[in-house]
Amino acid sequence: MKSVFNPQDNQELIDRINQLTPTTQPQWGKMGVAQMLGHCQRAVEVGTGLLELRRTAMGFVFGRMALKQLINKPIGRNIPTDKNFIIPPSVDFETEKQKLIEMYTELPEKGHPHITNTKHPFFGEMTKEEWDTLLYKHLDHHLTQFGV
Repeated sequence: MKSVFNPQDNQELIDRINQLTPTTQPQWGKMGVAQMLGHCQRAVEVGTGLLELRRTAMGFVFGRMALKQLINKPIGRNIPTDKNFIIPPSVDFETEKQKLIEMYTELPEKGHPHITNTKHPFFGEMTKEEWDTLLYKHLDHHLTQFGV
């Protein structure tokens, strides 16, 4: 599995982000490209402890099972998004793009210790390796959503 902490794998993600334009359209889903970039930032913010969210009731019931499926299978299309990860359509594309690139640039530089949050608000307790897989697969999923 590819890793956000591996410089080559991470650079591939950044190169794909750089292929996006303000007019890039999704192949599925409701988010615009700038919203998607902000949405993907939230996952990194939760993992690095910059955004603290309470565990959801649905997460207590389904979180561990969903994490195991997510880790072992491709992410499906049109999965519901937690309200904390919904970004308003008014965000600026270039600002969101630059922020996401900066966040992903830091991951291989700082390594696994950069992941300081052990509890995901839906999936619950997660290892740094699970965070790594989740961050990679999540961004890859959304970049694929936008055709890059």
